[in-house]
Amino acid sequence: MSDDSTAIPSSVAAALVTAPVQTVRLKVNGHKHHLQVPTWVTLLDLLRDRLGLTGSKKGCDHGQCGACTVLVDGRRINSCLTLAVMQEGRSITTVEGLAIEPAREEAGPETLHPLQQAFIDHDAFQCGYCTPGQLCSAVGLLDEHEPATLAELRERMSGNLCRCGAYPQIVQAVWQVLQHKAGERALPGKTDMHASAEAGAATAGPV
Repeated sequence: MSDDSTAIPSSVAAALVTAPVQTVRLKVNGHKHHLQVPTWVTLLDLLRDRLGLTGSKKGCDHGQCGACTVLVDGRRINSCLTLAVMQEGRSITTVEGLAIEPAREEAGPETLHPLQQAFIDHDAFQCGYCTPGQLCSAVGLLDEHEPATLAELRERMSGNLCRCGAYPQIVQAVWQVLQHKAGERALPGKTDMHASAEAGAATAGPV
């Protein structure tokens, strides 16, 4: 006898078929899109399944890991927690769009965002699954008020988990870009940064 315990109840299936569909207009990585979207579709699923932008990852699907982080009008959000139709008319940036932001178009489409290069320079990833969310979150952080200390930086990146434990390198990478942006911040020595980041991770959780 077959086990159909995982089958969708007919009432639920009928509701999915008849779910309201709404037109949503988005600008994603500089490109305009007009899409017919069921009202229950999340922004994350729209990006991945409809637009093929699979850089944003579905980790926990509950807004707890940060792997799905994208930028909406420059502000970082968990795309698994917002409906696509709620972002009508907004500008979305995913990890695929970081290297071609308007301010960098003259440098060519292959130019990496400074944070992408810093992540490479500091080996700030291992398996890479969390990296797109880490990068988008860090880009959003750069446009907020700058953290004054490493502890503040770790706290403001704490919504992005790295199960490989690359937190010290992530901190180094983001701090390097902050230093270049500020033009006057003194970058702590590598040994000091490792000790500070590891101590923070041990006592206060991720990053």
